[in-house]
Amino acid sequence: MRILILCHAFNSLSQRLYCELGARGHQLSVEFDIADSVAEEAVALFRPALIVAPYLRRAIPASIWRQHTCLVVHPGIVGDRGPSALDWAIQQGEQSWGVTVLQATGELDAGPVWASECFPMRAARKSSIYRHEVTEAATCAVLRAVERFSGGAFVPIPVDPADAAVRGRARPPIRQADRAIDWQRDDSAAVLARLNAADGFPGVADQLFGEACRLFDGWREDTLHGGPPGEVIAWRESAILRATVDGAVWIGQVRREDQASAFKLPATQVFAAQLKAVPEAPLRSAANDLAPAGATWQDLRYEEAGPVGFLHFDFYNGAMSTRQCQRLRSAWQWACRRPVKAIVLMGGHDYWSNGIHLHCIEAAASPADESWANINAIDDLAEAIINSESQLTIAALQGDCGAGGCFLARAADLVWARAGVLLNPHYRNMGNLFGSEYWTYLLPARVGVEGARTIMRNRLPMSATAGVSAGLVDACLASDPDAFRIDVARRATELAVAPELAARLRAKRAQRHADEALKPLASYRAEELAELQRNFYGFDPSYHVARYHFVHKTPASWTPRHLAIHRDLGWSVPR
Repeated sequence: MRILILCHAFNSLSQRLYCELGARGHQLSVEFDIADSVAEEAVALFRPALIVAPYLRRAIPASIWRQHTCLVVHPGIVGDRGPSALDWAIQQGEQSWGVTVLQATGELDAGPVWASECFPMRAARKSSIYRHEVTEAATCAVLRAVERFSGGAFVPIPVDPADAAVRGRARPPIRQADRAIDWQRDDSAAVLARLNAADGFPGVADQLFGEACRLFDGWREDTLHGGPPGEVIAWRESAILRATVDGAVWIGQVRREDQASAFKLPATQVFAAQLKAVPEAPLRSAANDLAPAGATWQDLRYEEAGPVGFLHFDFYNGAMSTRQCQRLRSAWQWACRRPVKAIVLMGGHDYWSNGIHLHCIEAAASPADESWANINAIDDLAEAIINSESQLTIAALQGDCGAGGCFLARAADLVWARAGVLLNPHYRNMGNLFGSEYWTYLLPARVGVEGARTIMRNRLPMSATAGVSAGLVDACLASDPDAFRIDVARRATELAVAPELAARLRAKRAQRHADEALKPLASYRAEELAELQRNFYGFDPSYHVARYHFVHKTPASWTPRHLAIHRDLGWSVPR
């Protein structure tokens, strides 16, 4: 079928459905919901058999839903209505939740149901639950609804709010007053529930050091506490520790309210001057600063299981600043000195890596200089991984991966991805950025010159399965995150104890030395950086403009042509 995806933005759920529906042979086009007239024009041009709306911030106009079946994805259980479904569910401690696919009508979220899925709730940030449980449930429900629509026999089920079996209900939009933290009364669990429910967007309105700001990225702390409730009592790397009535919580990201152009940044960067009077709480053990430390905020963590070392790096939204790249490189070098035979780069639960940190770059005195420093730091990290000769190296993508993060992963000997993970292995959407991370060396070696050219020009998301087919990924493993981690550990251990490991490592060293003799890594890097120097310092400001709009979340004024195929000049409706 021809299916039009109508969405506010091409977010993670929209991308996942794009990949899943496309893999099933449907012809897809995307239109951003900018205005009624724009959506109407898209429908007239594409003439879809079905419209799927996975992420909207306003109602579909009657001129469309009266003429076409429109399937709206609502992140709530059957009967739930309102724009803050997931926020309320997290903040009020719902034990189970779900996703409903309903037909658009004149009443918001009240149309008949085409499909629904439920899932147990996890104590986590809204952005994390949306990326995992909501996305998985929505994918299952949408695929079932599309099959039912295609079959033609299914009749969507109206919802009767008076039905005792219907647990959902209409809820008002959640306000900042509903999210407010009372530091003199709320315990750590209540504080975290509010932070989790507002994470991603819009954050919790509060004050730090007397300044109005929004708080994001809350983490539990088990051992460090003390000080008056609400006071900042310590800091570590990019996060600050704030006392509660029964302990303390970490806050990783904040956004100032006093500047119209403010955006999310690491908490310690925003309040660097004020934190000079606050003690640091570095994470240390007898040997290193990477050992597990219980429930605390820890963006780097290392653990060993027999012959395998696991290096976790959980950076907010997968963005890696200059310092984070440098710290991860130091951690990698330390792990390489451990008596292990394989090292697995685990990334974080939600993201593996999305490359350089555009927010920190935007906030720098010279974004061009910080872009240069950041790209060189991530190149140093990639080079360290490429040149690791004594262990088998594995990138285990339990979360999404984009831009330079995809090629940083490819620096490892093997790349294993969790089914359901999305890859965006390209840079062009960021103002035609050329990219680095040695992609000109790593990608053609895996997929061929023509395959590399296709991937870099595509500008579209790629599923883990498609990544395997393209040669970018070596294996697609279990979709359940826990099952994925167990499978990764088992496979890595099997490879580490295999009799052929020594021969495998010898072959790896020989290949690297042969590649170096043919063309040194330094040459690939110099060529990539020459292109990037033009992106950062040249006359064309496209990268800086695109980064600004990305960081400041500027509303889209048009849909990119690689998504809106119905707007191509050569588009014609098949007869």
